Amino acid sequence: MAASASPLLTRLAQHLAQRAAEGTRRQLTVAPPGRVDFSSNDYLGLARSGALHAALRQMLANESRLAGSTGSRLLTGNSAATEALEIQLARFHRAEAALLFNSGYSANLGFFQAVPQRGDTILYDSASHASVKDGIRSSFASSYSFRHNDLADLEKRLNRATGEVFVAVEALYSMDGDQAPLPELAAFCTARSLHLVVDEAHTNGIYGPNGEGLVAELGLENQVFARIVTFGKALGSQGAAVVGPEVLRDFLLNTSRPFMFTTALAPLSIATLQAAYDLLPTLQAERQQLFHLSNLLKAKLDAVPGVRVGAHSHVIHPLFLSEAGPERVRAVAVAVQQAGFDLRPIVAPTVPSGTERLRLILHSYNTEAELDALAQCLMQVGPS
Repeated sequence: MAASASPLLTRLAQHLAQRAAEGTRRQLTVAPPGRVDFSSNDYLGLARSGALHAALRQMLANESRLAGSTGSRLLTGNSAATEALEIQLARFHRAEAALLFNSGYSANLGFFQAVPQRGDTILYDSASHASVKDGIRSSFASSYSFRHNDLADLEKRLNRATGEVFVAVEALYSMDGDQAPLPELAAFCTARSLHLVVDEAHTNGIYGPNGEGLVAELGLENQVFARIVTFGKALGSQGAAVVGPEVLRDFLLNTSRPFMFTTALAPLSIATLQAAYDLLPTLQAERQQLFHLSNLLKAKLDAVPGVRVGAHSHVIHPLFLSEAGPERVRAVAVAVQQAGFDLRPIVAPTVPSGTERLRLILHSYNTEAELDALAQCLMQVGPS
């Protein structure tokens, strides 16, 4: 039987055709060289940093094993360098311990699958990342979402909670660019003996005096049960870690399936992370420039007719068009890309239907001239 006649393949093709008709079918793309970057998560430019590359070359000069870790951490994939990095991470983020994972996705999946038990409850912000929601789905604990950044709704959901209660939020939300009200959340959870879990994917490296993250900048380390810090954004690398109590690290090491059954990060990745964390305290100027450009861009975008910028966005700026819909958002994105700017559309199911947007991400290496040129381009494209 020909593959094209398979009922399963026919069903898959029909699903893709439906997405195409709705304007939500995704495709892989490679940005042409030379476009101005308003899309990547390389906030501080470490992925392109000459200083990081030089430090990494020096670290690797005497390293004999670079390519493969050869197994999971519990088998042959562990190393003295990996354990040293975890100690470095714990100290840097002002925590008792840290456990490495291969990505922020697997760290969230691994935490929520393992730690909340049957009879416990997870209360999570409705805007939480897909990795948090997938981890919650794999847990035996009960779970309820609460309205985005709404403590009153969180308190209502608490009435249904049993057992140990975990409250899951993101320090900075990737689609709306707004922060969780962490001081209020920490006080709320502390007063009720709840366990606050904060995903610092988009704040690790850019907040705090040395880039320790937003929790550390606010001095809330002792009021947060666990933090998920990822390295694929401001650290310019890959991987993630759960930081928190020593007993949490040991528990995850013994029970978290995404940790136990995954080949460990390669030695090259470990060395890159060591070098990146050594550099983070020296990047105060880059962090200040990032925040300056973020505020400046938001002011410029507010002056563009036919667009609306997220009211509380910072560093990540969602740009909503007066004419909604995935096709219009994609069309504007294509026009801006053709003008030389790497800017991406965000459509359903990543965001709810009717909230399609362009997402602008700032970097310390962007320039004020690039911001001016982008704003002028958006005016000429005419989003309205």
